[in-house]
Amino acid sequence: MKQGGGHAIFTAECSHSFHFHCITSNVKHGNQICPVCRAKWKEIPLQAPNLEPLPNRGSINAVGWPQHDALMTVVRRLPPRRDLNRRHIVPLLQAPEPSVFDDDESVDLQPVFTDKSSGNRNAADHNSARIEIKAYPEVSAASRSKSYDNFTVLVNLKAGATTIGQDLRRNQASSPQLSQTSRAPVDLVTVLDISGSMAGTKLALLKRAMGFVIQNLGPNDRLSVIAFSSTASRLFPLRRMSDTGRKLALQAVNSLVANGGTNIAEGLRKGAKVMEDRREKNPVASIILLSDGQDTYTVSGSGCSQSHPNYQLLLPSSIHGGDTAGFKIPVHSFGFGADHDASSMHSISEISGGTFSFIETEAIIQDAFAQCIGGLLSVVVQELQVGVECVHPSIHLGSLKVGSYPSRVMADGRTGFIDVGDLYADEERDFLVSINVPAEPSRNQTSLIKVRCVYKDPLTKELATLKTEEVRLERPEISGEGTLSIEVDRQQNRLQAAAAMSRARTAAEQGDLAGAVSILENCQRVLSETMSAKSHDRLCIALDAELKEMQERMASRHVYEASGRAYILSGLSSHSWQRATARGDSTDGSSLIQAYQTPSMTEMLTRSHASLLGSPSAQRLVQPLWPFESQPNPR
Repeated sequence: MKQGGGHAIFTAECSHSFHFHCITSNVKHGNQICPVCRAKWKEIPLQAPNLEPLPNRGSINAVGWPQHDALMTVVRRLPPRRDLNRRHIVPLLQAPEPSVFDDDESVDLQPVFTDKSSGNRNAADHNSARIEIKAYPEVSAASRSKSYDNFTVLVNLKAGATTIGQDLRRNQASSPQLSQTSRAPVDLVTVLDISGSMAGTKLALLKRAMGFVIQNLGPNDRLSVIAFSSTASRLFPLRRMSDTGRKLALQAVNSLVANGGTNIAEGLRKGAKVMEDRREKNPVASIILLSDGQDTYTVSGSGCSQSHPNYQLLLPSSIHGGDTAGFKIPVHSFGFGADHDASSMHSISEISGGTFSFIETEAIIQDAFAQCIGGLLSVVVQELQVGVECVHPSIHLGSLKVGSYPSRVMADGRTGFIDVGDLYADEERDFLVSINVPAEPSRNQTSLIKVRCVYKDPLTKELATLKTEEVRLERPEISGEGTLSIEVDRQQNRLQAAAAMSRARTAAEQGDLAGAVSILENCQRVLSETMSAKSHDRLCIALDAELKEMQERMASRHVYEASGRAYILSGLSSHSWQRATARGDSTDGSSLIQAYQTPSMTEMLTRSHASLLGSPSAQRLVQPLWPFESQPNPR
């Protein structure tokens, strides 16, 4: 705003300036939020009677400010003042935010033709079963006289494939019918940090990454954009990404200006409100949260042992899991740079059932988003629940080693359940079930467990059930036992490494970096002696590299604070959910980052790399990439 013109100028504590008579009019109506950066003012202009607006002069109103219709009519009639800075005009003339976000665009889904009379069908008899179950006892045979107190059975689940690759390539020209029959459409809310620390290159790269997301959503997918700094506002309602929707979404993202503090809780509250208030729902729903700072409004502290902030305060209750049916709205959080609060971002994702990614380098924001939406756009199984039942009357369940997934063993000790939720196309889940095995003096086999899966098809909404044959153990008369299953050994190594990472993080938070490094070194030694490591199993090689990387990021307190904590938490998130996360330099093909990557994620990353390399400015930011063929394969 230019000085002069005979008008008194009010400069707020957030440094933005306004005509005194305009801003006092708004304050009189109860508004104490900056129209530009949305900061909440503590010091407000005096409301003296002689400072009322001049006759026939409208007051300037901010996005979402309550305002009388008569006043807004005056504002709409007035042309924009020539002495206003242009960046101030765009947000000031946007429509006010409604109190209820029930203005979502209709999903307009085409019907899926199916035999509804089938009801709860048996997927084993259906040629399009969307999941496959395998089970591996730790040994295939054990002598009849031998008994076990802690015998392990690996339960492996693999989701079916999808046509995501072809669908992505047809996005621009595809019809709603084609998009709908290819995959389940998504409701996506992005909650973006635009605090002052995001100014400059960070915000420019965030806008570019959001542009990539917008261009790769299909016409049946819907997107809403929430921006937060000191407060939060909904920039863009939940709209389908048709050609028109994409253009409007890009305009909203390009209007972002960095300013103010960091109020993560308010951003998430608004993001959750979009999901709660929507009139219609797409089959898949998720929230993406990105922040480069620490919440300075709801919780304090950096997650160190000296303070115990309640990070659950950052999450609205509506997006907590809260029941045995799984999680309602997962929040996939992205911690950006060295100053973000990794502990809070990890807690937000963990509580909601999402993943936490660590974006260390500015240039990989787009890759991190691409990997995430590559998964979200390929959901083939929903509300998946795994049931494990003991067959032999003397066998009982011990533990269910399932990472962060909710699980429970029934009171009789013979039945257990794991709530898995959504699976992306080609995703796998490995759970270790511990049981006792009695001696079997007169039988050639012992029936151990049966596994059953119940899930929902996201397109047809039908429930499907899939059962396995009984898992059996051969019982020869001769002494001795079979060779240890490499599948079981591999997953035991993964869980052992994740447990070591968790213990090392605890030691590091207590200031014992040497002890943390020692924990990781000991785990490396133990893993190196296992059968799968000696057979050069790729997952074990990648685990070893990851443990070494974590040690290097604990070289000093400064290094740990800047990147070590975030790197470890992102790794723990990945292992606990068995889902790919970005961490550090996500283009590094020598790390474990790709171990849980699906073909759909790889396809989207390929598109991201192609779009970046096609931009002359981007070529200066992106390092040379490892070819996908060189990435480690866990199986």
